[in-house]
Amino acid sequence: MEFTVKSSKRTELINITQEINKKLKESGVQSGVCTIYIPHTTAGVTVNEGADPDVVQDIVMKLDKMVPRDEDYRHSEGNSDAHIKASLMGASETFLIENGSISLGTWQKIYFCEFDGPRTRKVWLRIFGV
Repeated sequence: MEFTVKSSKRTELINITQEINKKLKESGVQSGVCTIYIPHTTAGVTVNEGADPDVVQDIVMKLDKMVPRDEDYRHSEGNSDAHIKASLMGASETFLIENGSISLGTWQKIYFCEFDGPRTRKVWLRIFGV
């Protein structure tokens, strides 16, 4: 299974939890495991707080400070920072499925991490029932 995500900024964390749960319902799996994979070298996936949008903004701000866009990088495309940030966040996450939904903590949401946008990207899902 897959779906697309459209980013509107160069660096952006986009909540994809609802879309993942929609795909899970389509699959009919009530209990099992779901792996989310991002097939891009300048994007990633992470889990973090979804109640306070300042948390996401703080993550973006800190990543930009840790890995600034304008450094003396050797990669000629001008997006080395995006590659580094994607590596820091990771390309996949695996979740338990209970009652047809992803099992998350009270405040947790799943975020697609865009570091070289705006773009249209793919999110791949593999869902396994037990």
